[in-house]
Amino acid sequence: MSRRIAIILAAALATVFGLAQPAVAAPADKTAVLASWTQANTTSYNTWNSARSNQGAWAAYAFNWSTDYCSSSPDNPLGFDFRLSCHRHDFGYRNYKDAGQFDANKARVDSAFYSDLKRKCGTYNVAVRPACLSLAWTYYQAVKAFGSVVATQSDLDRAEQLLP
Repeated sequence: MSRRIAIILAAALATVFGLAQPAVAAPADKTAVLASWTQANTTSYNTWNSARSNQGAWAAYAFNWSTDYCSSSPDNPLGFDFRLSCHRHDFGYRNYKDAGQFDANKARVDSAFYSDLKRKCGTYNVAVRPACLSLAWTYYQAVKAFGSVVATQSDLDRAEQLLP
């Protein structure tokens, strides 16, 4: 009897404190979950990042969490950390490709990437922000046109000239 009460209490506490396992939902909603994690807003980014940090809870969905971050472009151009933005972009691309829905979702995933980069730039000092935003625009234009980030040395040099 006390074991049963302990299990019920643990489940209640897990629910109250947000520790309940989200993968209890039927994987039939995988497309909806994927869509909710690839929107341009902060809530979508934060929800994806929370799931990324607790991938085991989402194992039933068989998401592809692999990443090469910013592909062949620097992950930290001029010291700006773009890794998580690139990771979420990879997540969107890889999972929509796996689902056979890439073409219908590419533009939105690219737009979310640009929003993520701009939010990241917003965390830096206002004096260096123009350089960060210049790189964010360059990275966004690269994925929009080519499907992967391709920043050249001249792109980096141009952004570096915006630094104080």
